Amino acid sequence: MIEEVIRIFTSYGPELLSALILTLEVTFISFAIGLGGGALIAILRASSPKPIKALIMLLVELVRGTPMLVQLFFIYYALPQVGVKLDSFTASVVAMGLNSAVYQSEYWRTAIGSIPRTQWEAAYSLGLNTFGVLTNVVMPQALRIVMPLLSNELIYLLKFSSIAYFVALPELVYTGKWIASKTFAYIEIYVIIAIFYIVITLFLSEILNRIEKKLYIPGLAIKRI
Repeated sequence: MIEEVIRIFTSYGPELLSALILTLEVTFISFAIGLGGGALIAILRASSPKPIKALIMLLVELVRGTPMLVQLFFIYYALPQVGVKLDSFTASVVAMGLNSAVYQSEYWRTAIGSIPRTQWEAAYSLGLNTFGVLTNVVMPQALRIVMPLLSNELIYLLKFSSIAYFVALPELVYTGKWIASKTFAYIEIYVIIAIFYIVITLFLSEILNRIEKKLYIPGLAIKRI
């Protein structure tokens, strides 16, 4: 079996590596969208009037209450019915980014709640409004607290990127299935794919752990989930 795995990787290595690069692109772009969107949602929930908060909560519950795959199908297949047509890459990034933004907003909300109230009061005493307190005082500290959860989210998105297979995006799983259909070496192909995911996950985990240690605030943290 090992010889067959090596033979297939030698024959189809360029295609698999190209698919891996596409998988990483989808993952990192989605994470960036989720990071910015999640922080914005958390800020708006903490500083907006009640009508806006209600709309944000509706969005959060809609996204949290439906599978990511259903959201991807809606964006890719339903939006063209109203004139918004996205290619498979863009649809995958939008679906994953939106889903990640909602979950990251919950991480940010938890981190914001971990900031001592005295920090808020001190900032208010300097004349800052709620939005100014959040963006200038609270969020920079919250970033350090929320880092372990953001690290988890990035790893999750790497694995969730395989749902792009269902809209024919030639990422790692889709390309693996295509190669397997030509070679009939399904087990060997999925062994190679699993190795790719494990190696990238371990690499990202090591980098993220080092970043966490750099940003860690003793006595002010939230546990991984």
